[in-house]
Amino acid sequence: MPIPKAELHLHIEGTLEPELAFALAARNGVELPYADTEALREAYRFEDLQSFLNLYYELMAVLRTERDFEDLANAYLARAAAQGVRHAEIFFDPQAHLARGVDMGTVVEGLWRALGDSESNHGISTRLILCFLRDESAASAMETLDAAKPYLDRITGIGLDSAEVGHPPVKFREVYETAAALGLRRVAHAGEEGPPAYITEALDILGVERVDHGLRCMEDAELVARLVRDRIPLTLCPLSNVRLRTVDVLADHPLPAMLDAGLLCTVNSDDPAYFGGYAGDNFDAVRSALGLNEDRLRELARNSFVASFLEDDEERRERYLAEVEAYEFG
Repeated sequence: MPIPKAELHLHIEGTLEPELAFALAARNGVELPYADTEALREAYRFEDLQSFLNLYYELMAVLRTERDFEDLANAYLARAAAQGVRHAEIFFDPQAHLARGVDMGTVVEGLWRALGDSESNHGISTRLILCFLRDESAASAMETLDAAKPYLDRITGIGLDSAEVGHPPVKFREVYETAAALGLRRVAHAGEEGPPAYITEALDILGVERVDHGLRCMEDAELVARLVRDRIPLTLCPLSNVRLRTVDVLADHPLPAMLDAGLLCTVNSDDPAYFGGYAGDNFDAVRSALGLNEDRLRELARNSFVASFLEDDEERRERYLAEVEAYEFG
């Protein structure tokens, strides 16, 4: 069994495997512009973030009903459990569904049909994080937050994702202030393709408690010192970074240097159906490509639970951390 871990950077729409995409397309009468699953899998080769996003949004057309979202979430949870995930904080992109005429209730209730029973069915505790699309307007984000208000008992926090360059965090100041007043936790993608300054903005203006990606913090020594001092977690996604050309090859990934600098790094899968691996696959990949020893792998697993939004259940967090300490590598 793989080392116990939490997954903190996972887009549920990014877990849509070609086989499930075709099954849902058939169920909902959606015609996909690919001959078969192999042709679709071949399309999962990207030049950059935007080329990935184009396909990502195109394939969402197959997600129509509560059952579709339930099936999507259950398929992810089964794969995650097999790779040692004990706790998952799952992103979803409601604007992409609302734009297609799929309402908030369908998405949240459908996901919750899987997440509500995730512990008994899969041995995984879960949290749900609503993400805003940063290439949409701030007004659209606020409307989306308003639409989510009836479901806030199911939603732990908010995030910010999609095309980063040209869409600085400051654009979403007001919606983050509103979310904070509602008691929601706050994270944001920053410093993947965007500059280190976006990370600083996300901290200072959006008040984020965790930075998703944050890779480019290494270009700013003062920022690194701040992240270390304030113990701000970074949710890194190594296989994603290679697939989207943020890092040329995995052996060049700055993860070891980031750990050496004292940063609170975690390893996650991002959009695993598209990027070649789930959480355990990412752990295996960095272990192999970066030569991480067992102490480093245990540190990454420990960090994932420390960085989790489990303040409402510290007993659970301690139980998970004890599992990490007791784990014996094969």
